[in-house]
Amino acid sequence: MRNARTRTGLFGALAGVLLLLLAGCSPGTRDVGGPVTLRFQSLAWQQESVTANRELVREWNASHRDVKVEYVQGSWDSVHDQLLTSFEGGEAPDIVHDASDDLADFAYGGYLADLTGLLSARLKADIPRHSWDTAVFGDGVYGVPFLQEPRVLIANATWLRTAGVRIPTPAHPWSWAEFRQIAKWLSGDGKYGVAWPLKEPVSVTLNLSLSTGGRLFQRGADGKVSVRFGPGEAVVPRIVHDQVTVDHSAPASTLGSGGSDTLPGFFGGRYAMVPLGLSYRQQIAQQAPKGFRWQVLPAPAGAAGLTQGVSPQTLSIAADCPHKKEAAAFIDFLLRPRNMVRLALGDWMLPTGTEALKDPALHTAENGWATGTALAGHLRPAPAQTVRGYPEWKDKVATPAFQEYYSGATGLAGLRGRLEKDGDLVLARYQR
Repeated sequence: MRNARTRTGLFGALAGVLLLLLAGCSPGTRDVGGPVTLRFQSLAWQQESVTANRELVREWNASHRDVKVEYVQGSWDSVHDQLLTSFEGGEAPDIVHDASDDLADFAYGGYLADLTGLLSARLKADIPRHSWDTAVFGDGVYGVPFLQEPRVLIANATWLRTAGVRIPTPAHPWSWAEFRQIAKWLSGDGKYGVAWPLKEPVSVTLNLSLSTGGRLFQRGADGKVSVRFGPGEAVVPRIVHDQVTVDHSAPASTLGSGGSDTLPGFFGGRYAMVPLGLSYRQQIAQQAPKGFRWQVLPAPAGAAGLTQGVSPQTLSIAADCPHKKEAAAFIDFLLRPRNMVRLALGDWMLPTGTEALKDPALHTAENGWATGTALAGHLRPAPAQTVRGYPEWKDKVATPAFQEYYSGATGLAGLRGRLEKDGDLVLARYQR
């Protein structure tokens, strides 16, 4: 869910288009003498988040007689194919909720409006430049980044306290070497110091590798991108590989799992820590057994400190929307600081806006909010953000390569060779 999206087939895409057709036959409609009607497709899925989005739509409609917004429920599971089909069919929603790492093909394909001249000065100033960079393609801005999710360590607080390990903080995090040693120390008797849920290994690895100086994608003077797997890129993969195959401080059985799949074992005392996106706290708070004590720890730091990559959730406007100024006004309303906080709390994520990040509700110790918010200044665009061909490279090359390396089926040299040689062949097709 959220930024960990799976891509489904054409059947799911056509079903999504049918849903849109039933919600309203054409984008940005206006009845003769009536108000403009805009369709806003939201991908909110947690009940708190859906409620927050629907409430904000109702508040907008109550105070705007001439511009009405229809709420359309979308799904992260099928959003890419569904949007592609609806764009090509001329039936896309006016206001599009997505994630920044899914925008490149839509932006370069001419399906999204350039927002450069549509956004208010307030909104442009409130969101930091590094967040805007996640939605810049070529010379245009094609989305407003508004929610972001750092990866953190969710830990069994009782286990760590009993073991007497140093508890890391954003001011004094563990190094990657220290993290490996502590995970090894916590392991034994059928229990593991850490469980890595790596069903989607590529984004996790690339984003965490920013902390060690790894970027993987290099852009030459000609603007073309190539894959280079150097020392900075190797640190995090080697740690994960060695925890599974050398230290036996992480089980191989979770490598193909999603984050939610590890929670029963975490609650059952099999794993001391699980690296997860910040929003998983909502599931943990709801599902943890009575008396189970857990805490949020920052991910380990490397040569670049706590830096990690993120692909924020975004709001875009369809290029075919005939009422772009009105759509931009709704986005501005939705992302006022107070409203952005409501959306962030509903999704258990962090807002990108600097004013929203100051809200006291995001700085409480309860449920690890303060630790998560302290990481906001360390978040940077995911390495693959503007790489055309990344989805194919990820699916056909990187995912199987990382899976084989983490399971011990191949070595670091084999991983490097596949990522670079096979990866460059894939990316070259998108850069002619």
